[in-house]
Amino acid sequence: NLLRGKHKPSFTPNSDCGDNVIVINADKLRVTGKKMTEKIYISHSGYPGGQKQRTLREQMNRDSRKAIEHAVKGMLQGNRLGAEQYRNMYVYAGSEHPHEAQQPTVYELKNL
Repeated sequence: NLLRGKHKPSFTPNSDCGDNVIVINADKLRVTGKKMTEKIYISHSGYPGGQKQRTLREQMNRDSRKAIEHAVKGMLQGNRLGAEQYRNMYVYAGSEHPHEAQQPTVYELKNL
């Protein structure tokens, strides 16, 4: 909702009126059930036999930011507007980020 701007009274579905979002502590991602071992990310190099599979646990060990980026990108629209809104999101593995000068507002996720 923050990326699309649906929380604003001036929301328009065909324009980018969302906010920039900074996600920190991506390496502390928790999931329920067996998702760590059974959720699979698939990529392809473009060559025959070039399909690669990676579980969520392997992805978190390699680059924890990519797991969150992949999930959020799948929730956005699949057109130019969704790509523009996706560029307004910044994901960092730790709690340090270079955007302190913009004085970001903190939104805490409660235990769901």
